Amino acid sequence: MDDQQKQSLVAAAVEARANAYAPYSKFHVGAAVLTASGEIHSGCNVENASYGLTICAERIAAGAAVAAGGKKITAVAVATPGGHSPCGACRQFLAEFGGAMTVLLIDSDDPTNVNETSLDTLLPRQFEFPLKN
Repeated sequence: MDDQQKQSLVAAAVEARANAYAPYSKFHVGAAVLTASGEIHSGCNVENASYGLTICAERIAAGAAVAAGGKKITAVAVATPGGHSPCGACRQFLAEFGGAMTVLLIDSDDPTNVNETSLDTLLPRQFEFPLKN
């Protein structure tokens, strides 16, 4: 990922956060993924009164990428107040599309504050189905 892609990915995550639907937690999250073909897809968290039906921003962004034909994700950016990392479910969900992807954690209160790590660091020994190609 070059600097321009990184900046675009961060901007897309921050922008998506503005559309979050979080009337219960008030915790707005934006995410954006970069596919192997260089496309960026974004998403925001969408809460539900039945909390278990809430969908995280990371999964929405990855789903948008898959819907557009991108099944290999090389990076994800997540924008939250304080720059928090994805939940465990999102980590495993993202691992399906690129276990060693770059993860950019953005403090949405100061979008210049970006911490870079990798998914395999955040989720070591990811679950893989034994017959996965």
